[in-house]
Amino acid sequence: MEDAQGRLKNRSPIAVVDIGSNSVRLVIYEGMVRSPSVLFNEKVSCGLGRGIATTGRMDPDAIERAIHALTRYRALCDQARVTTLYVLATAAVREAENGPDFVTRAEAALGVPVTILSGRQEALYSAYGVLSAFRAPDGIAGDLGGGSLELVDVAGDMIGSGVTFPLGGIRLEEASKGDLRAAEKIARKHLANDPVIVGGAGRTFYAVGGTWRNLARLHMEEIGYPLRVTHAYELAPADALTFLETLTNTGDVSRMKGINLVSGSRRSLLAYGAVVLAEVIRNMQPSRIVFSALGVREGWLYAELDEETRKRDALIEAADELAILRSRSPRHARELVAWTRHSFESFGIEETVDEARYRDAACRLADIGWRAHPDYRAMQSLAILAYGSFVQVSHQGRAYIALANYYRYEGLKNESLAPEIRRLASERILERTRFLAAFLRVAYLFTAAMPGVVEKLVWKKADDGAMELHVPASHAALVGERPEGRIEQLSKVMGVTIRLVVTD
Repeated sequence: MEDAQGRLKNRSPIAVVDIGSNSVRLVIYEGMVRSPSVLFNEKVSCGLGRGIATTGRMDPDAIERAIHALTRYRALCDQARVTTLYVLATAAVREAENGPDFVTRAEAALGVPVTILSGRQEALYSAYGVLSAFRAPDGIAGDLGGGSLELVDVAGDMIGSGVTFPLGGIRLEEASKGDLRAAEKIARKHLANDPVIVGGAGRTFYAVGGTWRNLARLHMEEIGYPLRVTHAYELAPADALTFLETLTNTGDVSRMKGINLVSGSRRSLLAYGAVVLAEVIRNMQPSRIVFSALGVREGWLYAELDEETRKRDALIEAADELAILRSRSPRHARELVAWTRHSFESFGIEETVDEARYRDAACRLADIGWRAHPDYRAMQSLAILAYGSFVQVSHQGRAYIALANYYRYEGLKNESLAPEIRRLASERILERTRFLAAFLRVAYLFTAAMPGVVEKLVWKKADDGAMELHVPASHAALVGERPEGRIEQLSKVMGVTIRLVVTD
């Protein structure tokens, strides 16, 4: 790492090569941790699965493209000083007659063994990916690739039964001979009354895979959704079906808004992905559809972690890491977590489990914009946090974290610069972002963003009903006009009389 400060210390890069039916991808991660950051990501659309349904073999040209990509990936892993490389192969390789020959060449190119996942294993690791990406998931995880669809029941940290279907985009396109109506019949025949699907009724469907994420991206463009982050994007079943049926009825995606965001190799598969997702929704009757950016690759890494590490909160881990990399004092950021919890409890502000997590993350991230020009710290922090590479957080949670830090810098009155992100938040969430920002604005004027002070500031309720912030006499010099002004502002936000009191 030499003199680089943008990387966390004592982490050894690891990598996963995913040999799929449509594409071959390399992802290099910073290390084997609960919330790994991506150092490098590259995909080559080889189409290994094309033709297997009719010939039983992978196309020679596709194989050559894949081997060339794998040779490059080995060199990239060496360049990035990768210490551990995992290679996973899915439907195309496990089903093709020439799969074993391909594996021999792939292992020679990469210098490590290739793990060929069975359909059941693919479903299992997709489920692990969903477990790693969402807090307490409850529903059916569905991973759509080029060759197959895997469905598996997930509940909390438990993985139930799973099933695999030959309904991947490439496979379905070939089996239906390019006829979407025929594709619908094939999907309906496979999915009707499947026990795994039926068991998901009234629960969440977690949509995994690049084709489905691109459908989510197109839906965002269509409705003008303010946050273009596909992970944890949610759709109501009725809205999803309307969109999917419109797409499959026209069959032409070339004129759709946002189609330029989808790679050319993926566009032809969108309609088939829409067919499968629509049939899943009709048969499952889920409460909602949630899209996941994490799948088999991340599930494999999650499965490699020890149980204690798996149980860590990925959002808090990522927030803490970003604080280490960008804040003036990570210890101070952690102190704010405890102090704002004390503050919320003292003022009787109730929190759900997730609201408490969002407050925790927002405190850890409250100082990441300090190097920016003062006029732009609010907007820079808002952009970094709203679009950060976080998991185990909903879009409303992103809004909470981003807006709390926006208000912490910008003040509590000027809302003109963040209207789109505010659209994501409920009134309750907006209220709590303002509460948190008001407390943070008080704290920073006593601490100068350094540790060792904020835990000494204690809230007490006076006999007359007012709230008092007790400052120890040893820190009385920190009391002044500016902190008193922030206390007055906090008083207005909370609707309670607040006083600063210096104690012995």
